[in-house]
Amino acid sequence: MTSPAPSRRRVLQAALAAPLLAPALARAATWPERPITLVVPFGAGGGNDVTARTLGQFLEKELGQGIVVVNRPGAGGEIGINAVADAKPDGYTFGILNTPGLVTIPIERKPRWTVDSFTFVAGLVDDPGIIAVHPDSPIKNVPDLVAAARKDPGAINIAVQALGSTSFLSVRMLEMVADIKVEGVIYPSLPQGVLALAQKEVQGAAANLGEGMVMSAGQPWHVIGVMSDARSPIAPQIPTFKEQGFDVSIGSLRGFVGPKGLPKEVTDRMAAALAKIWADPEYIAVCQRTQQPLRPMKQAEYEAYMASADARFRAMWAKQPWLQQ
Repeated sequence: MTSPAPSRRRVLQAALAAPLLAPALARAATWPERPITLVVPFGAGGGNDVTARTLGQFLEKELGQGIVVVNRPGAGGEIGINAVADAKPDGYTFGILNTPGLVTIPIERKPRWTVDSFTFVAGLVDDPGIIAVHPDSPIKNVPDLVAAARKDPGAINIAVQALGSTSFLSVRMLEMVADIKVEGVIYPSLPQGVLALAQKEVQGAAANLGEGMVMSAGQPWHVIGVMSDARSPIAPQIPTFKEQGFDVSIGSLRGFVGPKGLPKEVTDRMAAALAKIWADPEYIAVCQRTQQPLRPMKQAEYEAYMASADARFRAMWAKQPWLQQ
């Protein structure tokens, strides 16, 4: 049986659409034709910066174009995130952006973007939260910290970074789970928090595990617990908070993110390049040396993670807005 001939209208529609689709498909097929900008919303030397520069070297090999890492620090990451959200969705601007900031900033205040303003290409690194103390401290583990805080509410000072950061929220979570009150002392950067702990200006410092291991090298720094569901492969000797009786789980998930509206062909090409890099033993070895806990997540899994994180932090805000602390 022969198929019915297409209607004159369908033939006309196809003929009209073809000239419009051809340039877009051609651009996607030849992408990238020039260097790609990779925005980091924090200063040089931090965890996001290390992830960006490590990945950039391998992406250059896969894509055949330069990767230009641009640091855009300020406002707890908001300025750099603005740069990605505002970028033209042509495949030449991406960012190494991290959660919780991507979801907590729109909860705390009203930036000119929301979680829906991005294309979430892939998850890269999941660096769990930790709390460290001075090795001379009588606090040796999480129960010790909780007991000290209960004995003298508000007397325990813990160095944190910006409002809404992983370190800041990890302290708020511990307060809620353990029903205690501690004082989060904001320092502009993790190295300043590490120094404050070394000089005993504070009794503890909240950070991310891998980033903290790098920044605290040569400094007095004893991690009392990791805020993840299981022990971290980069420091398996350190017990989790959950093992010690306090169900606190939070970390900094760094992901590869573009502006909303990226062509599917570009997203697919980038995802394929990232998948090849994830399987590269040299890349894995570099990440191990630089204390980057890898957590490769393809687009669908990453999108689901972001939706879950958004719901989780909105529920936390509804229960206890952290900016009122």
